[in-house]
Amino acid sequence: MIRPAAAPPPPRAYVETYGCQMNIADGELMEGVLAANGYQIASSPEAADVILVNTCAIREHAERRVLGRVGQLAAFKRARPGVILAVAGCMAQRMGAGLLDRAPHVDLVVGPDGYRGLAELIQRVGPAGGAAGPSAASEPAPLRRAARRLAVVDLSREENYRGLEQRRRSSVSAWVPVQRGCDHRCTFCIVPSVRGPEKNRAPGDVLGEVRGLAEQGASEVTLLGQTVNSYRHGDWSFARLLRETARVPGIRRVRFTSPHPNDVTPELVETMAAEQAVCEQLHLPVQSGSDRTLKRMLRRYTAASFLAKVEMVRDAVPGIALSTDVIAAFPGETEAEFEETLGLLRQVRFDDAFTYRYSPREGTPATRLPAAQFVPDDEAQDRLERMIALTRAIQAEINRSEVGRTEELLVERAGRRAGTVLGRTRRFKAAALPGSEDDVGRYVAARLTGTTGATFVAEPVDAVLPPS
Repeated sequence: MIRPAAAPPPPRAYVETYGCQMNIADGELMEGVLAANGYQIASSPEAADVILVNTCAIREHAERRVLGRVGQLAAFKRARPGVILAVAGCMAQRMGAGLLDRAPHVDLVVGPDGYRGLAELIQRVGPAGGAAGPSAASEPAPLRRAARRLAVVDLSREENYRGLEQRRRSSVSAWVPVQRGCDHRCTFCIVPSVRGPEKNRAPGDVLGEVRGLAEQGASEVTLLGQTVNSYRHGDWSFARLLRETARVPGIRRVRFTSPHPNDVTPELVETMAAEQAVCEQLHLPVQSGSDRTLKRMLRRYTAASFLAKVEMVRDAVPGIALSTDVIAAFPGETEAEFEETLGLLRQVRFDDAFTYRYSPREGTPATRLPAAQFVPDDEAQDRLERMIALTRAIQAEINRSEVGRTEELLVERAGRRAGTVLGRTRRFKAAALPGSEDDVGRYVAARLTGTTGATFVAEPVDAVLPPS
């Protein structure tokens, strides 16, 4: 009797993500698309038949890092013939087909609006001599080219990823994109070029996704968008979407990122204050404290109007934790203007700050400014280091003042040290405390007993937490 041949095992895909929260959500989306098309998701590139690097283009350093990593991953193509190496995301969109010339070991380049057809694209670049598939038993061989090499970087006004499901990496907290692309034209920013114009999801789709997450056990969601609070869909404002999200049964915490200061409206702030599930935390990118620099950045607000938004938020939500993004050495920035930025940072006293040195991005208006306006490298680095020192000192002072507080922690994952877990407060402060894997997803009352400057150490205490 002839036995039927065993079915070949399914192909395996590995997704490695760099960059912002939107990129993390996109990585989950890619994994969802591939899983829906019969792929197993691998936990390492060694075990994968398709290696996909999900990239960031916001700064030159990020691109250099990714290009170096892509070069390292080519080793897996040499070790296992038939492995496909793909680059996706913002850097892929920015470089397009040029990335195929720069990195001859890359088989597929796909931009953010190409993820729906990802499985089909992988098939189209299947290795010479057969489609991609498991080959763990293969002997090492020279680098093998795919049958075809493709760059798919068309942007679409219609693609909103409707009907596609993310493969969530956390059962506790979830990213929920509500908006992709950006209509703001900040002169330093590459996002409109690599993500396209602003596209907002239908509110029913967003709320349906949130309800599904709650049914699966997630109790915290973060609404995502390039300028998330500019969201509009019909007669739905972002404040209305936030309010309805906060009222979904089972959802205990709601966050959103990254907003634009201009769209921090009284309606939004009132919603933040009124809805119990909306956390007392806001990321509010300032970028500069100099009006002249802000104008050249095309940010469309002044330092004074930004400070007025901060005051409005703090009046409505006492104790709110604020974080920000800020750039040092934008072209034409003088030392006096840089000092204005430091002055604003001292005045606001952000709980956290993401500090950057200006990075030229080809295709952005700022790169066309006169060469004489660009701040010399040594001076730019000095400004960045001074900014980092100031923001870290402020953060450490704030956190030291909070030692002794009792906070509600949502346990997110196991800690680095055995017998510990990592949780976050409603104000997005991270704390390590005693616990086990069984505590992941639980809400714990804990006293903050110490701080390293950026994070806390905590001990569980008996206290009544708000109802779920």
